Amino acid sequence: MVVEQSEHIIEEVSKVIVGKQEVIEKVLMTIYAGGHILLEDYPGVGKTTLAVAMSKVMGLDYKRIQFTPDTMPSDIVGFSVYNRETGQLEYKPGAVNCHLLLGDEINRTSSKTQSALLEVMEEGNVTVDGITHAIPKPFICIATENPSGSIGTQALPDSQLDRFMVCLSIGYPSTEDQIRLIEQRRYVNPLDEAKKVVTRDDILEIQNYLSSVMVSENILRYVTVLCEQTRVHPLVEVGVSPRGIIAFTKMMRARAVLKERDYVIPEDAQYLFKDVCAHRLLLKPQARIEGKSAADILAEILTRVPAPSMRN
Repeated sequence: MVVEQSEHIIEEVSKVIVGKQEVIEKVLMTIYAGGHILLEDYPGVGKTTLAVAMSKVMGLDYKRIQFTPDTMPSDIVGFSVYNRETGQLEYKPGAVNCHLLLGDEINRTSSKTQSALLEVMEEGNVTVDGITHAIPKPFICIATENPSGSIGTQALPDSQLDRFMVCLSIGYPSTEDQIRLIEQRRYVNPLDEAKKVVTRDDILEIQNYLSSVMVSENILRYVTVLCEQTRVHPLVEVGVSPRGIIAFTKMMRARAVLKERDYVIPEDAQYLFKDVCAHRLLLKPQARIEGKSAADILAEILTRVPAPSMRN
C-alpha cells in the first residue's frame, strides 16, 4: 500500500519536475521521516515548484514566505494582539501555521529571523509571549538558498543547519529534459494538472509506520561509526551530532519503505550518507587549502569503514 502510494506521488510530481526522480524520491523520504529539507541550488531549477507540487499532490496545506532582510520573527511564528473587548491577548498565527512551509531564500534574512524556525522545526510548536501553540501535523519546512550569491546573505547558524534532515541539490536538467520541459509549458502549466493522490492522514500513517522498520544492531553500529569518524577527521572542525545520527536512521527507514522492505540494509546508509551529513560538517581552513569538500571527506570515510554483513 505504501509503495503504491509513493509511486503515485512520484509519478504526479515527475510531471512537473522533469527528469529529477531521484531528488523527488529523497524529498518524499524526508517527508516520510518527519524531517525538513534544505534545497541549495541555483535560481530557476525548480526548487519552489518542487515544494508547491509536493504540497498539492500530497494534499498538504501550503504557505510560502519570501525571506528578506526586513522579515521579522513574528512574520514566521505569529504575534499577539490586545483585544479591547475581552481584555486578553489574542494570538495571530504566522506563516508556520500550515503543513508545508516553503522558506524561499532563507539566507537572505537575519540570523534572528532564521532562528525563529528552531522551535517549530524541532518540536512542532511555537511559543509567543510565553504561550505555546501547536502547529498542524505533519509539519515540513522546505527552505531554499542560492549557493553562489553571498552579497546581502546571512549564513545559517550551525544549530539551524542541524535541524534540516537533508540538504539536496536539484541540478540542471539534461538537454532532452529541457526540451520536454519547454514543450510541456507551451499551452498549460503542468503544476495546474498535478492531482492530489494522498491525504494528510496517509502521510501521518506512513510516518508512524516507519518505527516498525527494523534496523539491526550491526547497522546501527555502522552508521554510528560513520558519523563518529566525521568528528575525528583531521580536516573537520565539527562533525555529525547525535541529532544527525537519529536523522540518518529515520532516513534509512524511509528508504527501506520506498524499496518495499521492512528492514534496513547497509546500502541505505551509503546512499544517504552525503545528503544527511554533508551540511552538518564544519570544515577546517586546511580543507579548503587541500581542495576538499564535505562530500569528498564523507566519500573517504565510506571507503574506510567496512560495511556489516547482513548474515551477522
